[in-house]
Amino acid sequence: MATALRRVCCGVTSRVSSLNGCRQRRLHTGRGFLPRPWPLPLLLVTGGCYLGYQHYRLSGTQEDGAPPHLATPTQVALYHSFPTRLLSRAWGRLNGVELPTWLRKPVYSLYIWTFGVNMQEAAVEDLRHYRNLGEFFRRRLKPAVRPVCASSCLISPADGRILHFGRVKNSEVEQVKGVTYSLESFLGPQKRQSNDSSSSFRDLLLSSPDNDLFHVVVYLAPGDYHCFHSPTDWRVELRRHFPGSLMSVNPGVARLVKELFCLNERVALTGQWQHGFFSLTAVGATNVGSIRVYFDQELHTNAPRYSKGSYHDRSYVALGEQELKAGEKGGVDSVEGGGVALQKGAVLGEFNLGSTIVLLFEAPKDFSFSLQPGQRIRVGEGLGSL
Repeated sequence: MATALRRVCCGVTSRVSSLNGCRQRRLHTGRGFLPRPWPLPLLLVTGGCYLGYQHYRLSGTQEDGAPPHLATPTQVALYHSFPTRLLSRAWGRLNGVELPTWLRKPVYSLYIWTFGVNMQEAAVEDLRHYRNLGEFFRRRLKPAVRPVCASSCLISPADGRILHFGRVKNSEVEQVKGVTYSLESFLGPQKRQSNDSSSSFRDLLLSSPDNDLFHVVVYLAPGDYHCFHSPTDWRVELRRHFPGSLMSVNPGVARLVKELFCLNERVALTGQWQHGFFSLTAVGATNVGSIRVYFDQELHTNAPRYSKGSYHDRSYVALGEQELKAGEKGGVDSVEGGGVALQKGAVLGEFNLGSTIVLLFEAPKDFSFSLQPGQRIRVGEGLGSL
């Protein structure tokens, strides 16, 4: 009996000692009381706060006429490391989730209030009609609310704000005032070659020495109409898809990150109009991983994996009429000699949320813009004239 009692006492003493040891280890490491930190959310929060602070600090010290304060390579690398593509794919799946009928009106009303959406322009004003966020973002407009300017040879392809416009000089294009990107990096190599070794990339795009190269940048905010249209009558010969990052293209970020438009995923449509070279590039952004071109069913953007610096071409020159009809929308047709003919004002594609459209085009040197930097513009309004 005494022996058994001693064994029980020893066992209890051993367990108490073991518990005391665990408590000491927990007190020492802190793991018993504090949750283990999650690296990804911590990185997102701290990095976002740091970049936001830097933008606030620099914007307050910026002087008129002074060169812009650009983000350092370390800051750009930090931002570039954020899983924006993963977040954009997750946002895309969320957009496709069907909402209960009773929940649609309060959810969409909150979005309308936040971003100032004008639902009186929508073809269907009843919010309960839109089954998910994706349908609401891609809502169609009433035909009469976006008349096409007949007196201008070039119209706005999207609703948004004019970030920059002007002539292209030294093969450098401005994404915002004072911040440029390389034209060659943006469009990629061209098949056309010049016998003059001193000619620039810009010169390779021009078909006549009497012409010049112009550009327009239109920024689409989250509350804007999300479809983009053909800005003129032209023929699309090539689609070039550049996989890449999905960093924000908000004007505040565009002022900080040099060559932002070259880093982000984008789809460049290039071809010819009445004055020579013409291109329209849809630039992706955070939560805008999906870029659709209606007549091209093979285009798939925001893939989980991609090779840095790669691009994928698809030529429309050899397409037949039957293949075009599969993705046909209003204003799309095949033309003699190949290519896809687009009529001015025809709906061309869509974003999942706000983003950016960049137009690069050849025109006579007397072409003049009828725009102001930062002005609001809508689909169909004239951009300039000859």
